[in-house]
Amino acid sequence: MKLNICIDIDGTITEPYYWLPIANEYFDKNIKPHEVNQYEIYEVLNIPREDYLSFYKLYGEQLHSKAEVREDARQILSKLNQLHNVFYITAREAKLEKTTTEWFDRNNLPKGELYLLGSHYKVDKAKELNCNIFIEDRYENAIQVAGSGLHVLLIDCYYNRKPLIPGITRVFNWKDIYKFIKEFNIIIDEGVTEIA
Repeated sequence: MKLNICIDIDGTITEPYYWLPIANEYFDKNIKPHEVNQYEIYEVLNIPREDYLSFYKLYGEQLHSKAEVREDARQILSKLNQLHNVFYITAREAKLEKTTTEWFDRNNLPKGELYLLGSHYKVDKAKELNCNIFIEDRYENAIQVAGSGLHVLLIDCYYNRKPLIPGITRVFNWKDIYKFIKEFNIIIDEGVTEIA
């Protein structure tokens, strides 16, 4: 069966801490990846939210343009794109569409429908797309999506190591993601309605 797979971009396809060097330099900090134990960057940097928003306004496009791709993401996404329907759903604002599509091209990532929501709330879009599996890094998003009855693969990051609810499976890399989707697809094809 061809699945509908919804995939977040930042921290999921990209390396989750790619923004650290520029942010450390700009704010004169020395934060290490293992210290990024919260999703909100301004909280990690211990600065006012407004200061972070000013920084993002100046450097946001540059940060997204230079983001590195997570290990194995390119190869696994290519396989998934051949077998299933892939949708990219991001909280990025619509004005970043060109930056995002150029980044996909530059990194030889497979095309899929792209939705820039400008919001972390992704449940309605996932349901509209009849999503079978949602791949995400933000804990709060994973809770919302799983709470709506959809299955979520939460890719492990220092900032999302919190208790999981039914419907969320923690994965540690893109090979784990591919293995889960393969097994999920077999279960669906065999007509089993629930997965562990």
